[in-house]
Amino acid sequence: MSFLPFQFREVLTTTCAVSQGDSLVVAVSGGPDSMALLHLLAGVQQQLDLELVVVWVDHGLRPLETEAEGRVVQNAAKQFNLPFIASFVDVPSFAREQHLSVEHAARDLRYHVLRKVLHEKKADSIVVAHTADDQTEEILIRLLRGSGRKGISGMRARSGDIVRPLLFTEKQRILDWLAEQRIFYCQDSSNTDLKFTRNRVRHELLPFLEEKFDAGIRQSLRKSGDSLATDEALLEELTEEAFGRVVRKVEQAQEAESVMRLTRQPFISLHPALQRRIVEQLLWQLGARASYGHIMSVCRAAATGRNKSELHLSKGLRVGVFREYLEFSYPAGHTSWRGRLFA
Repeated sequence: MSFLPFQFREVLTTTCAVSQGDSLVVAVSGGPDSMALLHLLAGVQQQLDLELVVVWVDHGLRPLETEAEGRVVQNAAKQFNLPFIASFVDVPSFAREQHLSVEHAARDLRYHVLRKVLHEKKADSIVVAHTADDQTEEILIRLLRGSGRKGISGMRARSGDIVRPLLFTEKQRILDWLAEQRIFYCQDSSNTDLKFTRNRVRHELLPFLEEKFDAGIRQSLRKSGDSLATDEALLEELTEEAFGRVVRKVEQAQEAESVMRLTRQPFISLHPALQRRIVEQLLWQLGARASYGHIMSVCRAAATGRNKSELHLSKGLRVGVFREYLEFSYPAGHTSWRGRLFA
């Protein structure tokens, strides 16, 4: 008998921190991983007194297949007497409007739907079916894109409102369990389309690395990601503590765009790794793009910037350089403009 249900329950309640009586939004596409996720959750629902709602998203990409997939997910939800919510999103249009890849647009819209249900149902978490194989691919993709430590540490079993109880389970184990339990699932034809980066990594790059370099490359990548995740957790704690000491929000008499100040002397006394992370977090809080170039420009301005000089960052964000601090503001709102802070 497969050990998978026992491992699943352990990861769900410990690493993923799902508690007795939690309400969960379950993302189910109809593919093997998500169908396994649904059946495994249904298997522990009574023991853990869980409230489950099944969400299926049609991305508008495969009209000849999605109707059948929706029926499979709906029937599975009905089998377990679970609420079923179907949602349609227009990925191609959104990708064009936002200048995103189809993969990126589909992910953004899918999570938008899932979080909408989360809030409407006042649920505790969203459960997704990422596996150990997905983790391997994600680490390699992020490495190829030049991501920093946080990026190449991979996904977390719990990340905010998202939980991934299958993250330590290899796909072949899932397929074997599905066959053992005679659970039907759908095959997504786009999973073999090599125009998508993830598919090229899955079907071409990883097999090539296994054959020509290291047969255990998948496990090695996950070990590296796990080690980096441990280091990242410490850095996050140090960054949060330091951020509170060197950054403050400026109180304003009238409602306006947020104005933040970064105190120069305490900031430049920090290790460069913490400096970069603080600036990155500050830019994110202000709704700005935290590119490497912008982060380094701010760090240099803090260290050597002249009084009454300024930086022009994305979408109208200005950084005024003063003797004691840097001030971040949107003088004309979140829009590009050519004006200056100082005459």
